[in-house]
Amino acid sequence: MSVPDTQVVVVGGGQAGLAAGYYLRRQGLDFVILDAQATPGGAWQHTWNSLHLFSPAAYSALPGRLMPPQVGEEYPDAEHVVSYLRDYEKRYDLPIERPVRVAGVHRDGELLRVQTDSGTWRAQAVISATGTWWRPFLPAVPGRAAFGGEQLHTVEYRNPGDFAGRRVIVVGGGNSGAQIAADLAYDTELTWATQRPPRFLADDIDGRALFDAATARRRALDAGRTDTGGVASLGDIVAVPPVREARDAGLLKASPMFVRLDRDGVVWADGTRAPADVVIWCTGFRPTLSHLAPLGLRGPRGHIPTADTRALAEPRLHLLGYGDWTGPASATLIGVGRPARDAAREIAGLLRA
Repeated sequence: MSVPDTQVVVVGGGQAGLAAGYYLRRQGLDFVILDAQATPGGAWQHTWNSLHLFSPAAYSALPGRLMPPQVGEEYPDAEHVVSYLRDYEKRYDLPIERPVRVAGVHRDGELLRVQTDSGTWRAQAVISATGTWWRPFLPAVPGRAAFGGEQLHTVEYRNPGDFAGRRVIVVGGGNSGAQIAADLAYDTELTWATQRPPRFLADDIDGRALFDAATARRRALDAGRTDTGGVASLGDIVAVPPVREARDAGLLKASPMFVRLDRDGVVWADGTRAPADVVIWCTGFRPTLSHLAPLGLRGPRGHIPTADTRALAEPRLHLLGYGDWTGPASATLIGVGRPARDAAREIAGLLRA
């Protein structure tokens, strides 16, 4: 089935796709947002139950509409974010088609052809805003296939009640690892394994400071100045209240990363063993870009080389929301607005040239 041609197709209806839609509308462009999810909210509707933002609501907004505060919570939870995103797309009457799964984006003469399970769109430009949640990364640790217990990734974890009384290994020293370890610290026999000692940010630092640090780093690099280090210079883990409480109670004590698994648990380099029933891999994600494979644009580390959000080898394609390589803090609610605005402006300039 073919549908009418449009100026811009946005692939992904999460926070990055909505920010793109907001600015495409302001540019007066004709566009459609294709979302694989059946309901609004993007990846936020699939996170673990206790997940909270790193910043207060006032500093976690998409362009044009502040996120209202959540009663009784300084840092809103995922359910509140989903409600906000649902309201946002309704308020701006964004043209979203769902559920629509994009199979591939192809060159088609002067247009790009977007093939999906619900038909084919042709557009003058495409914004890819699919994020990373749908492509969890599992490290190649020896013995992983031999482990006789349960293994899951961050994307599959929901709540500590599922693991009460069990011996759990949480792997990963980032925010998800720390938050899930804190979640499990009270009711499980917990081992938290990290590649290096955890680096907690100062307790008064939250997403506002992280956004400022990421922006300052990008500006320094663009100006040819010394790399400021960005967020990494501050630490790895935001001490949100649940993490802070578990840490201060002495329940978040990290062990070095083990070197292998066996049937019964994990083994460290000195031969020390820890029996385990469950291993939870909080080991990050990779960008979800398989739909762009027909364009042949992949570069080092699986990234597509870009100038800001624009693909260097395909000026009709922009990538939004995948992290600093597509705009400072662009994988965050507060950070995605600026690169979305710039992408919409650049597309409008291209189409009107």
